[in-house]
Amino acid sequence: MTLAFEAAQRATIEIAVAACAVSERDALLASLDGRRVAAGPSGAPSRGRADVLPTGRNLTSLDPRAVPTRTAAAIGVRAANEVVRRYLQDHGDYPRALVLDLWASASLRTGGDDLAQAFAYLGVRPVWDFGSHRVTGVEVLPLAVLDRPRIDVTLRVSGLFRDLFETQIALFDMAARKVAALDEDDADNPLAAVRRRGGDLARVFGGAPGSYGAGAAATVLDMAWSDRGEVGEAYLAGVTHAFDGEGETVSAAFQDRIAAADALVHPQDDRERDVLDGDGVADFAGGFAAAAALLGKAPALYHLDTSRPSEPKVRTLSEEVARVVRGRLTNPRWISGMLRHGHRGIAEIAQGVDALYAFAATAEVVPAPLFDLTHAALIADEAVLAQMLDRNPAATGAIAARLHDALARGLWVSRRNSVAGELDAAMKRAGAPPRAEAAQ
Repeated sequence: MTLAFEAAQRATIEIAVAACAVSERDALLASLDGRRVAAGPSGAPSRGRADVLPTGRNLTSLDPRAVPTRTAAAIGVRAANEVVRRYLQDHGDYPRALVLDLWASASLRTGGDDLAQAFAYLGVRPVWDFGSHRVTGVEVLPLAVLDRPRIDVTLRVSGLFRDLFETQIALFDMAARKVAALDEDDADNPLAAVRRRGGDLARVFGGAPGSYGAGAAATVLDMAWSDRGEVGEAYLAGVTHAFDGEGETVSAAFQDRIAAADALVHPQDDRERDVLDGDGVADFAGGFAAAAALLGKAPALYHLDTSRPSEPKVRTLSEEVARVVRGRLTNPRWISGMLRHGHRGIAEIAQGVDALYAFAATAEVVPAPLFDLTHAALIADEAVLAQMLDRNPAATGAIAARLHDALARGLWVSRRNSVAGELDAAMKRAGAPPRAEAAQ
């Protein structure tokens, strides 16, 4: 019966995919003619969202009352198990407390598998209404079913998640307090241990309403800063509110959650982007690392790749940065492709170098060999440098200035004595300010 159902479902999806071309053509012609284009939900078909097909409709957002979806819940459990497995492998014990970054963009694409992952750490699962598929509550799993201790998980939500997913914030707050109310041993339930000590049970934190971003990347990329402690302070200053079913309250308890955390988990669900494609990951994950260091802590930093839902991959943040630097930023084929894109392509390269610098400044996860590779691929290679200067001298100068600043701050210690001179020469050819000005 199950095999027949799956075969019928695949056939339905194939028909819907085949209809996409006609649907998009007809919708385009209708819009150009000023006629109505039918509405339809948004989401990722690869995450079980067959309802978004066929494409070519006016996209509507999802019903937040149906997040997380059943598919997202299954993926979330799988992802949480993989994080726990990796932490066990690295540290020989279960994590007692985690901080999880939660972004609205990912929840909109996946139907909430990051939130479902957070539920899985706690040892609870959503309950859905059979007819509407809306989440009506949570079920607390017994420890015998969970087969491991519960994990105290804190959500650091983005500004957009705060704005869009009020229901989910209240749902998670309710789940955390249900788990805290259980009569279980401290070793099996760290949330119950916090309750017994009279501790704060707020577990959802973010910026004040109207604020966005984490503040760390903007500090290191756009402002004058002197040490990593300032970056940590900027990150902490951006997390001012705790959120629950009643709304938001000003709270400084997030510092305690960072101090107690064994690890940070930053999920990524799409294959089209990586940690150097913009400074968002460095802003949140790097900012957390800088704040933890400011508090005298060094939790593990994990990047969770769920772009293949059946095979989630957990890497340390340093492993992920190294993978992207070697596989993309310094890959001759990728650089060649960016050069063919002209002005915009060089800007993309500069964006990657900015993100690399931000990771070095915030999380200290960029060893010298990665900067060496970047310099060798973009500056020391005269053919590449000449083409970049020709297509976008401003971005090329920014790349050289950013690498020079990393060198000047000690984020990069090169074995080659000629590196500073080569960067100076590249900046001069690009018409960039002298190096003393560029470092300010």
